Amino acid sequence: MNARGFDDSIDVEKEDLRKNPELYRIGRGEQGVLKVEPYKSEILPHWKFATPEDAERSSSTILGMFEDYLEQKDIVGADMARKFLQMGYTRSRRYAKYPGGKKYKGPVPEDKKGVSGAHGREQREPSPEDPEKAESARIFKKAWDTARTNETYRRLRKAHQEAYG
Repeated sequence: MNARGFDDSIDVEKEDLRKNPELYRIGRGEQGVLKVEPYKSEILPHWKFATPEDAERSSSTILGMFEDYLEQKDIVGADMARKFLQMGYTRSRRYAKYPGGKKYKGPVPEDKKGVSGAHGREQREPSPEDPEKAESARIFKKAWDTARTNETYRRLRKAHQEAYG
C-alpha cells in the first residue's frame, strides 16, 4: 500500500473488484482510475473532454453511471466513476494550460514510464488558456463536485473505509 492509501500490491487489472470489493482501498485523487476492473472497461469508453460538447455528454453519462453504482450500493464503481470525473477536470485543465497536454519538457525516462511525476524534468511555461478546454474543465468540475459531495456516496465510502481500511 502506498502512502496515500491505494493498495498497489493487488493486481487490480486481473481481479474483479465488483466480486471482491474488500480488495479495494479508496485512495486519494485519481489513483487506479485506469487500472481497476471491471470499472475501467465500463467507464473509459465514455470519458471524453476534447470539446465542451464531449465533456457535457461524457460527464453526464459518467455521473449517471455513478448514480447507478450507488443504487446498487457498489462503492467501488461509484468511487471509480468519481475518479473519472475528477480526471476529466484535471486533464481538461492541463490541456487548457499546455498545448497537447505536455506539462514537462523532454521525454519520460524509460524507467519511469507509467509512473506519474516530473521525474526531474523542467516544467513548461503555461500558454494562454484555451477557452474550449477551460469550459470542458468547468463542466467536469461541476459533475465531480456533485459526485464527491453526494451523501450516499460519502456514507458508503466511510463504511467501506471502516470495514477494509
